Amino acid sequence: MLKVGLTGGIGAGKSEVSRLLAAHGAVIVDADRIAREVVEPGTPGLAAVVAEFGPGVLTAEGALDRPALGAVVFADAARLAALNAIVHPLVAARSAELEAAAPPDAVVVHDVPLLAENGLAPRYHLVVVVDAGDDTRLDRLVRLRGMTPDEARARMAAQATREARLAVADIVIDNDGSLEALRTQVDEVWDRLAQRAARDGDG
Repeated sequence: MLKVGLTGGIGAGKSEVSRLLAAHGAVIVDADRIAREVVEPGTPGLAAVVAEFGPGVLTAEGALDRPALGAVVFADAARLAALNAIVHPLVAARSAELEAAAPPDAVVVHDVPLLAENGLAPRYHLVVVVDAGDDTRLDRLVRLRGMTPDEARARMAAQATREARLAVADIVIDNDGSLEALRTQVDEVWDRLAQRAARDGDG
């Protein structure tokens, strides 16, 4: 099994790369999706979040009100750390379960937005970083996700610097260009990953 950490700053296109790798046959362990699952209504995770942040982070239906929680944590590093202390261990445990269920020759891609921030690179055989310039990312967040420029800049600033992400990269995918150019790069990266997985599996 080849364990790959996939990361990239918000707006860099990591989710698209994840989808393309999945189409090639990668087993995707999506930390963001798992992070949503572990705080669904009725979970111990959601109970812990409410205990920490109060009922104001719930919708009328009792689900997590993500915009309300985001408004609290993205403006305050200490509150963000408190949230991460609740969610990250739950995500790690679920990720380990999914990885354990994968075939022995699988390429298991852990889609981890905060890989660089949390010092997780040593957990993986290889780290793939999806990279795009700040201007490109800002444009995508405003144009595609409906953020204001100030909101987008705040989200970008809350993450690791581009340099910090690149410093942990074994493979860099440049996503400043077209979707076609991205697909070509992902095809090449997949070939490398699949060959490495097969080689490691034989060994």
